[in-house]
Amino acid sequence: MSQIPSLDIRRFETDRTAFVTELGAAYREWGFCGISGHGIAPALIDGAYEAFKAFFALPEETKRKYHVPGSGGARGYTPFGIETAKDSKYADLKEFYHVGRELPAGSKYADVMSPNLWPEEVPQFKRYAYELYEALDALGSRVLSALALHIDLPGDFFLDKTNFGNSILRPIHYPPITADNIPNVRAGAHEDINFITLLVGASAAGLEVKSQKGDWVPFTSEADTIVVNIGDMLQRLSNHVYPSTTHRVVNPPGEAARKPRYSTPFFLHPNPDYLIETLPGCISAANPDRYPTPITSHEYLMERLREIKLV
Repeated sequence: MSQIPSLDIRRFETDRTAFVTELGAAYREWGFCGISGHGIAPALIDGAYEAFKAFFALPEETKRKYHVPGSGGARGYTPFGIETAKDSKYADLKEFYHVGRELPAGSKYADVMSPNLWPEEVPQFKRYAYELYEALDALGSRVLSALALHIDLPGDFFLDKTNFGNSILRPIHYPPITADNIPNVRAGAHEDINFITLLVGASAAGLEVKSQKGDWVPFTSEADTIVVNIGDMLQRLSNHVYPSTTHRVVNPPGEAARKPRYSTPFFLHPNPDYLIETLPGCISAANPDRYPTPITSHEYLMERLREIKLV
């Protein structure tokens, strides 16, 4: 494959065997794939982005009401210049908001999954953000089902491992870049932490994916395509059969840098107590087990949050 493919997920129902084969090949090669035909209404996506833009347009002191110091940004607002890609000298050029799963009363995960914070200044934020959260959670489950089939697991393998996942919807605002020759980029080269990430509607180009040859490949999808990539937890679980690919968001050239950029990834996580232990079917003589010591999803998450300076 010379470029990152996009596939219509409706074929999972109509042409399952071929779709699973093509999807698996895309992820083995790139760790990324565009997913079209997902059925998430444009009105929901557009409404969510309008609500997110309204929040980021609020005064700094108002936004900071929703910042929870010491929480690792698990819920609510994280101000500009805090998150820093692993091994990077400079913080990313972004601010963001975290929306998590609404847990049922008495959930055993309440000690590690905090209640959501909803900005009262933007009343439509809650409705659109959580509707989008649930839509992307459902789409992610379909993608995981296809990925399970590709490595000879049951199609429902991931269902009871992600049904209470500590998944996060992250509206991001990259403000206009007003200075020339700044040393940092909008989002430094990194890999995601979770199982898979679903990126809905980036308002400008800038996403670049590092190929297996070491080249940076721009990936700007069509308007209705959601970009889905593998995270480190699934890479670890699959013993690198599904690679977590390095990617970044670069600063655009010229006048385009003077415009803000908005994007909304959904980070699909397993349940906090899920033990990430290498799948036996992904171990072979040619691919020995890289991770003989298992780790829970929550322990792994906390390790990684410390690396990127969120905790």
